[in-house]
Amino acid sequence: MSITIDNIRNFAIIAHIDHGKSTIADRIIHKCGGLSDREMKAQVLDSMDIERERGITIKAQTVKLNYKAKDGKNYVLNIIDTPGHVDFSYEVSRSLYACEGSILIVDSTQGVEAQTLANVYQALEINHEIIPVLNKIDLPASDIDKTSKQIEDVIGIDTSGAVPCSGKTGEGIDNILEQIISILPGPKGEKNKQLKCLLVDSWYDTYLGVVILVRVIDGKISKSMKIKMMSTNQEYYVEKVGVFTPKPKDIKELNAGEIGFITTGIKILSDTKVGDTICDANSPLTEALPGFKPSKQVVFCGLFPVDSSEYQKLKDGLAKLQLNDASFSFEPESSSALGLGFRCGFLGLLHLEIVTERLEREFDINLLTTTPGVVYKIHMNNGKIEDLQNPSNLPEPTFIKFIEEPWIKATIITPDQYLGSIIKMCQDKRGVQTNLSYSGNRAVLNYDLPLNEVVFDFNDRLKSMTSGYASFDYEIIGHKEGNLLKMSILVNGEPVDALAMMIHKDFAQSTGREVCEKLKDLIPRHNFMIPIQAAIGGKIIARETIKGFKKDVLTKIHGGGATDRKRKLLEKQKKGKARAKQFGKVEIPHEAFIGILKIENSK
Repeated sequence: MSITIDNIRNFAIIAHIDHGKSTIADRIIHKCGGLSDREMKAQVLDSMDIERERGITIKAQTVKLNYKAKDGKNYVLNIIDTPGHVDFSYEVSRSLYACEGSILIVDSTQGVEAQTLANVYQALEINHEIIPVLNKIDLPASDIDKTSKQIEDVIGIDTSGAVPCSGKTGEGIDNILEQIISILPGPKGEKNKQLKCLLVDSWYDTYLGVVILVRVIDGKISKSMKIKMMSTNQEYYVEKVGVFTPKPKDIKELNAGEIGFITTGIKILSDTKVGDTICDANSPLTEALPGFKPSKQVVFCGLFPVDSSEYQKLKDGLAKLQLNDASFSFEPESSSALGLGFRCGFLGLLHLEIVTERLEREFDINLLTTTPGVVYKIHMNNGKIEDLQNPSNLPEPTFIKFIEEPWIKATIITPDQYLGSIIKMCQDKRGVQTNLSYSGNRAVLNYDLPLNEVVFDFNDRLKSMTSGYASFDYEIIGHKEGNLLKMSILVNGEPVDALAMMIHKDFAQSTGREVCEKLKDLIPRHNFMIPIQAAIGGKIIARETIKGFKKDVLTKIHGGGATDRKRKLLEKQKKGKARAKQFGKVEIPHEAFIGILKIENSK
């Protein structure tokens, strides 16, 4: 069955978390006969265990389906199911570039939420046609009119053609498919032109090597063809061409407007840069496609194995995970307190959580995570600018002109009864309000905030103070100068580099006191007295003392005239304690490091 380019529809499914993207994708696959009843399961496109357990999509997935419309023509639908969480917005932006239109799904019981806005704006920026879909109409709390009005007020999209549906019961799925055919445009491109192809995604397969997901713009890509990657100038032969239906299926060629995968025998994932242009090696292009912005890691933390013998295992685990998720980075790091480990960069806290969970599950490694931090820009007196990820590597203050920290633009959508407590929290986090607008009884709040203050527990606290009704989304807006200091923690006069942190001057005193109190409870007593200090530069700002064990050395003295002997014995004990303090090593248990993380989180 030959399909012309006019009968192809490429579209992405976008929505906030839990609004039903994967469920509607399941219904569409089932309707178009992509899988039989026996093969169907919930969240068919979520292949990872974590995705299925948590009910979230982490990796964008593509499916090619055949659909016979009511006009009697056969169409090909290429669906990309995208993640909804802010940490994976990079996956969303990549997916949108490969399509001409989007289906915007909004939960008719919840209404418009922050991530809905973020994803829609991304789609509108690249001139997508958007079909609004109101999901979960089978629930009693569903309010179609209210949700439609919200979409019009907050996003500004016409909802006269909005499709009410239920991903659970399958109601309205036919209407969605017909809307896709009638509203979304077909791809532009010519089969007879020279090959122009966009590299959308790549992942590592144990048997095939690197699998490359492509969107053919012009021309065609076929088996045994010699292709060229324009960013690396490397040439390869195509070994395999195929599509996902959702099962992988081999085909002879991919034509203009189609989405599918190729393999070329590449073994190293870094050779396939996402957003690269692929062309014919025999008639190369002169100009590459614009591609898309690379992913930027914003949260950094140290990962150390609890058992130092598992270091190699951790290294192999990180390398294997990076094959399938190129958006996090890692480099070796050593710490006097925690031994050998890695400094890793992530797109957000959920991303960090997912990666650490996969390491513990898939590779059976017990991990210790240091305090998550962000990248600071250090402006030196000699005019140099250095990036700082680990606070313990901060140069001497005398060499520093000023320090800049990353700031974000946060969008918070909340029912208005919680507005007061959210504004208070944002102010406590050094936030600057930039906008406040209303849509019915929901407030849309914009704040500029330092990323360092948001990174720990902002989202959790927001959810708990609004009973889960508020939603939060952010984008990086750049670096600003801040009154930042490095706070060192000294145990027995020795700085513990794993506990060093960058902190704003206003919070230094209170946090320092809190950390010292916590460590006093968590570090066990030794034979000698242990001072715990929080210091900024050479100035001690907080101190706690762990008392040493006492031994009564005078019990063996009896009779009179023993004053000199008592004094001698006490002097001897004093010297012994001083020696023990000098040479004694303080064992800091792992619980102490975890305890400090919890302090950071409760601030």
